[in-house]
Amino acid sequence: MSTTVTKKELIDRIADKTQAKRMLVKNIVQTFLDEVTEELSKNNRLEFRGFGVFETRQKAARVAQNPKTLERVEVPAKRMVKFKMGQVMKQSMANNHPPAAKAVK
Repeated sequence: MSTTVTKKELIDRIADKTQAKRMLVKNIVQTFLDEVTEELSKNNRLEFRGFGVFETRQKAARVAQNPKTLERVEVPAKRMVKFKMGQVMKQSMANNHPPAAKAVK
């Protein structure tokens, strides 16, 4: 069974591991997420070597069917984010353990 990890929990873990102040870590994490969101909104591709690649894709408009009423419904086109795992993450997932932590300089 999987567990949901919140942004707050990640911030707390990072602050503990790096001995940095929680507010500093919170600001850095939020700035990172804001930058990722901004770049994806511009249709830019984000590549983090070893971790993975985020990119946007256009999903075409289509006609769907309501399963209860069997009524046909127009579904408009929309953009979505696709994530492709990098090599380090693939290996970590295959071995079922997190990658070794790298020293912070």
